[in-house]
Amino acid sequence: MDLEKIKKEKSIKELLDFSIINVDKPSGPTSFQTDYKIKKWLNLRKTSHFGTLDPKVTGVLPIALSRACKLSGYFMHKDKTYIGVMHLHKDIKPKIIQKIIDEEFTGIIKQTPPRRSKVKRQEREREVKKFEILEKKDKDILFLAEVQAGTYIRKLISDIGEKIGGAHMTELRRTKAGIFSEEDKNFADLYKIKEALEEYEKGNEEKLREILIPGEIIGEILPVVEIKEEAVEKLLTGKPIFDDDLKIKEDIPEKFAVFSGNIFIEVARKTNEPGILARPEFVMQPIS
Repeated sequence: MDLEKIKKEKSIKELLDFSIINVDKPSGPTSFQTDYKIKKWLNLRKTSHFGTLDPKVTGVLPIALSRACKLSGYFMHKDKTYIGVMHLHKDIKPKIIQKIIDEEFTGIIKQTPPRRSKVKRQEREREVKKFEILEKKDKDILFLAEVQAGTYIRKLISDIGEKIGGAHMTELRRTKAGIFSEEDKNFADLYKIKEALEEYEKGNEEKLREILIPGEIIGEILPVVEIKEEAVEKLLTGKPIFDDDLKIKEDIPEKFAVFSGNIFIEVARKTNEPGILARPEFVMQPIS
């Protein structure tokens, strides 16, 4: 699977039908408002973002376009990385704070969602994979946190504060969400997206093409299984996968992305049915 080759071979219409934009969400609008703005600008019927950010939080907000929305569930629930500022209510040395974090707030922790969250307020376990103090200036602490999806950073800071005499979060930026990062070359803020769209309307599609990430990137999330070219047509109708359909005979994983060369066919799940290897969860039917 060669994403750059796929991007070059597809028309802009095909890309807009099955792509993702890695958006740099600004402070102010909600994730839904940002999502809706992209939908209206590109004149699409449907868009869907991966992992909601609070209005004041900035950074990585991947947004699926059109049929790529069907793949949202495979990209969600991945680890997230944040850079933020924690304001201390009383001065305390960074080494002391870091020691408390390492001992009590790293690894599997228990966390109750904040009152204003839309999820049920019950205690659940989340994993803090890394929490590192990067810098201290007066009572402000710059930190980096790598956490399991669904971890509330604001609540984490508040809980840490209870152990060190009080603290609250003043700034937060998501720098990574699963495989999407602010370091990616196609990471784009709203100004860049708007500029690319204006150029596209003038007949120049290159800037818009640069921003669009083909939905075939699902092959970086799930294991890839190659099927024979002659099996493509029947699989696109939703038929199950048989042993003879595989390009190379192999043990298949529980869930996988099916490709024929650079052509994405479907996401399939292994089955225990006699004679059948797998059945589709999502089929990439051709545009009618």
